[in-house]
Amino acid sequence: FFFSGIVLFFQLLFKRVAAHNSFCLLHGSFYTVVWKRDVLSNSSSPKPPDTSFFVPVSLKADTSADGGVGIELTQPLDKNELLKVLNRFYKRKEMQKLAADSGLDARLFHQAFISFRKYILEMTSLPADLHIILNDICCGAGHIDDIYPYFMRHAKQIFPMLDCMDDLRKISDLRVPANWYPEARAIQRKVIFHAGPTNSGKTYHAIQRYLAAKSGVYCGPLKLLAHEIFEKRNDAGVPCDLVTGEDLCRPRGSSSCVTTPYEVAVIDEIQMIRDPSRGWAWTRALLGLADVHHWRGGGGETVIDVHNYQRLTPFSILDHAVESLDNLRPGDCIVCFSKNDIYSISRQIEARGQECAVIYGSLPPGTKLSQAKKFNDPDDPCKILVATDAIGMGLNLSIKRIIFNSLVKPNVNEKGEKRMETISTSQALQIAGRAGRFSSKFKEGEVTTMHRDDLPVLKEILSHSVDPIETAGLHPTAEQIEMFAYHLPDATLSNLVDIFVSLSQVDGLYFVCNIDDFKFLADMIQHIPLNLRSRYVFCTAPINKKQPFVCTSFLKFARQFSRDEPLTFDWVCRHISWPLAPPKNIKDLVHLEAVHDVLDLYLWLSYRFMDMFPDTASIREIQRELDDIIQQGVRNITRLIRASDPTVTDPLQAQSNRHSQTGRGTGSTKASGQMMDSSLASRLVRDGLLTPDLLQQLQREWSKDQKQDNSSQRALDLEHQSNNKGKRKKKKK
Repeated sequence: FFFSGIVLFFQLLFKRVAAHNSFCLLHGSFYTVVWKRDVLSNSSSPKPPDTSFFVPVSLKADTSADGGVGIELTQPLDKNELLKVLNRFYKRKEMQKLAADSGLDARLFHQAFISFRKYILEMTSLPADLHIILNDICCGAGHIDDIYPYFMRHAKQIFPMLDCMDDLRKISDLRVPANWYPEARAIQRKVIFHAGPTNSGKTYHAIQRYLAAKSGVYCGPLKLLAHEIFEKRNDAGVPCDLVTGEDLCRPRGSSSCVTTPYEVAVIDEIQMIRDPSRGWAWTRALLGLADVHHWRGGGGETVIDVHNYQRLTPFSILDHAVESLDNLRPGDCIVCFSKNDIYSISRQIEARGQECAVIYGSLPPGTKLSQAKKFNDPDDPCKILVATDAIGMGLNLSIKRIIFNSLVKPNVNEKGEKRMETISTSQALQIAGRAGRFSSKFKEGEVTTMHRDDLPVLKEILSHSVDPIETAGLHPTAEQIEMFAYHLPDATLSNLVDIFVSLSQVDGLYFVCNIDDFKFLADMIQHIPLNLRSRYVFCTAPINKKQPFVCTSFLKFARQFSRDEPLTFDWVCRHISWPLAPPKNIKDLVHLEAVHDVLDLYLWLSYRFMDMFPDTASIREIQRELDDIIQQGVRNITRLIRASDPTVTDPLQAQSNRHSQTGRGTGSTKASGQMMDSSLASRLVRDGLLTPDLLQQLQREWSKDQKQDNSSQRALDLEHQSNNKGKRKKKKK
C-alpha cells in the first residue's frame, strides 16, 4: 500500500507540473508525461493573509511637514474635540468595511487607528491638508468620512505590505515548484523507483547502477551513507567528490563531479520527502537534478519505472516480551527514544557483567562507526547494543533481535508543535527491519518489546499498512526572501518568513515545511548587523538549538563575522578551550559532543564563507582528535555514568524498574500520547523544564530540609516526653 501510494504520488507530481494541456500514455508499468504548457491554472481565490505577522513600522519624524501653515490658514485644533471626532470615525461601520476592502482586517484597523490617533494628538504641527480637513470637521463644515484617505495613508506607512500585497502574493506562489528548475524540465529523465521493505536490496541495486555509470551523483540523508559511497567509488579507482554540509572532499585526479552532467542519480530514502522539517531537500533533489534519474536523453518527457523487491531475510514478531535485562542474548539491540534511557539501561547491563555498545544521534559519525564495529566484531566481548532510532538508517549492524524499550517518542508536526506520540508504522518498520540483515551472520530477525504491555501495541502498529506519501515539502529560497525584503525593508528576517508562509499558495501535492528552527536562529542574531543574504545563510545552519554552548557559539560566530574579522583557528581554540581533556562524567561527554557540533558549524559556514572561515584544515584535524576523545568516553560510558551524581541516573533506573514491575506500557497511553512514567521529576527533566543539575540541587535541599524536620520533630518529642515525666512526678507527690 505504501509503495503503490508513493508511486501514485510521483506520477501525480510529474503530471501536475505539466498543467492541463499535458497527456499521459500508459505502457505496462511505465507512465509517460509529456509537458505542453508550464502554467498551472488555479481559479481559486488567494487565501487571506495571517495578519498576526504584520508588525507595524515605527514612523520617523516628518521633517518635510508644512510647519504652521495649517494653523495660519485656519486655527489651532482643540485636542478634546479632535479625540471625539476620531472616536466617532473609529466606530463607523462604513469606514471599517472600506478599510477591510483595502486589506485592513479588524485587528489591523484597530492598530492603525491607535497609531493614527496618537500621531494626530501628539504632533505639534500636522500637514496642512490634514489640519484643514480636521478643522472643517470640528467646525461642522466637513464630514467625518473625509478622514478616511488620510487614515489609509497613515495605515500604509506603518503597514507597508498593504501597498505591495499583489507582488508579495506572486513571490510566495509555490504552486508550480518544477518551474524553478527549467534545465531539468527541458530534458528527458527516466525515474526508476526501487520499491520494497527494509533489507530487500533496494539501495544495493541502485548503487550498483550508480557505480557502473560514467558519471553520477548520490544524494542521501546521512554523512555515514555518503562517506560509504565516496569510499567505495574511490576504492574502485574512480575519482569521486564528497559534498556534505560541512565539507567538499576532492581526491587527487578528480574532476569536479559537482558541476559535470550526470548519467545516473540516486536519491536515497525518498520517503523523507514528506518530512515536516527536511522534506524540502528531497523535493528539490527530485525536481531539480538535471541529466539524472538513471539515463540521460533528449526531449521533454519523464518516465517512471517501478522495480519491486521482497525482503531478503525474514523477521518475526515474538510472542513474549523480554521483561528483564537478565534475559538479554548476544545480538540483541535495545531501542530507546531518549539519551537518558540509553545511559540508564547501559549502566544496568554492565552492572550485570555484560559489555554493550552505545549509539545515539548526537554522537560524531566516527564514534558511531567505532561502536558499530565493536558490536559487529565476532571476537569482541561486546554482544549487546543500546541505541536510539539513529540505527534506522545508514549503519550495517549484526542484530538478531530488536527490543523496543518504549513505543513513544517526541515528534514535531508540520505546525512545529512538539508532542509525545506512539511511533508510526513506518518508523516501527524502519527500526524493526534492522534485525536479521542479509549481510549479517543472522539469517532471520526477531522483534519484541522490553515491557509486556507494549507487545500487543507493537503487533497492532506493525499490522497496519504504511500511510502513502501524499505531499512533498517546500521551503522559501534566499531569492524569494530577498524579493520580500525589497518590498518590506524594515521587517526582520523572522517576520519576512512568517509573512511569506502566511501568503504562500501551494498545490495540493505540497506543503511548506516547518520553519521554527530557522526563525529561532533569525531571532537570535537579529540585533547583529548582517546583510540579508548572509543572515539567511546563517539561519539555515543545521545546529541543535537545545545545546546552549552550540547556540552561544553560533551567536559569537555571527558577531565576529559581522565585524569582518576572520574566525581563525586560534580564535576558535580560545573559544572552545582547546585542548580538551577526556570526559570524567556524563556532563563532560555531553559538552564534548556540543564542541564537536560547534566545529561542524565552523566547517559548514566555511564552505559558504571561505574567506571568513579560513582554517578548515586545522579545524578538521582537531575535530578528528576530538572524535577520538569522545570515542574513548563512550567506550567507558558506564564509568562516566557512575562518576556522575547517582541522583541523576537512579530515578531513571527506578522508572525502568517501576515500568517492569507494574507492567505499564504504551497500550494505556496510545490515545493520550503521554509518557508512561508519572514521576514529576522525570517528566520535568524530559520536557526540559528541569535540568539534572537543578534536580540534584533540589534533592540536596529536600534531604537537608527533611533532616532538619526530623531533628525538629525529635526535639519536640523529647520535650513532650520531658513534660510528661514532670506531670507524672507531680501526680505522685
